[in-house]
Amino acid sequence: MQTMKGPGLFLAQFVGTDAPFDSWDAITAWAARCGYLGVQVPSGAGALLDLDRASQSRGYCDDLAGQAAANGVAITELSAHVQGQLVAVHPAYDEMFDGFAPTALRGNPKARQEWAVDQVIKTIDASANLGLDRMAAFSGALAWPYLYPWPQRPTGLVEAAFDELAARWRPILDHADSRGVDICFEIHPGEDLHDGSTFEMFLDRLDQHPRAMMLYDPSHYLLQQLDYLQNLDIYADRIGMFHVKDAEFNPTGRQGVYGGYQSWVDRAGRFRSLGDGQVDFKAIFSKLTTMGFDGWAVVEWECALKHPEDGAREGAAFVRDHIIRVTDRAFDDFADGGTDDAANRRMLGLEV
Repeated sequence: MQTMKGPGLFLAQFVGTDAPFDSWDAITAWAARCGYLGVQVPSGAGALLDLDRASQSRGYCDDLAGQAAANGVAITELSAHVQGQLVAVHPAYDEMFDGFAPTALRGNPKARQEWAVDQVIKTIDASANLGLDRMAAFSGALAWPYLYPWPQRPTGLVEAAFDELAARWRPILDHADSRGVDICFEIHPGEDLHDGSTFEMFLDRLDQHPRAMMLYDPSHYLLQQLDYLQNLDIYADRIGMFHVKDAEFNPTGRQGVYGGYQSWVDRAGRFRSLGDGQVDFKAIFSKLTTMGFDGWAVVEWECALKHPEDGAREGAAFVRDHIIRVTDRAFDDFADGGTDDAANRRMLGLEV
């Protein structure tokens, strides 16, 4: 066992054009004031870092980490969620996901995918230059439009989608292996890797690639009505990152898991700020601690109701109060009778 690191904060939902969210110096200082010890950084956020430079220059990365440290936080991981999404996009989503890519690439899926792969590769290299051994990403999706089996799916359709998904990610994962970096895929609806079964289908096609890991976020599991505690038992060896995000699921006579095309605030399942939802974080932190999870507990704020700055401030305290400082002794050590092999054998009725 070991004491988990944290609290950390994922900056993706906070970076913007207004102070203190518009620069690396200001946002890291703000995060520290909120009570965070680390920040998880979206690698595509140009206001926070220059990914091209970070992928090429250890000196630049040292400066970036040094400025954060001077403000009181460490860089926990880099995230390539947005770029990973574009590694695999079904044509039905081309127009919606074009907004994730540079303007010049919009309307050109092939160029957009090549750019995305390059961005993920650069995020791997930047992570290595920062001395980080893991990063986050989405997998993208080719089979997602066919999630529900009606009309009946043609034989081999899903298999072909996962064959292609694995083929696109294998060279990326091989590069990650060469740099000593795990890619932690956030298991997330909208991605082909959205639960344990789909993650296993992916791994099988990658020959159980050692660098393909999971980003564990129980909020997505609760909204799918998946057993998020048993998931920890099943995938203990594959969980490399942890997003601390809450959610609630309150089905009604009108809607359930699918949400009836309603806005987030009106869905039966919705994300909530930490402590306002239904996720059993005491059990999660206990299991992760017992497993020896060696990563950060990183708050990802998403809530249909609460202001993000309030959610961030409360989230830091929530995680700090849930991190279990591992004991260095057994609670009954005071009653220890010492070690005596001869006495042990006598107590068992064995010859001494």
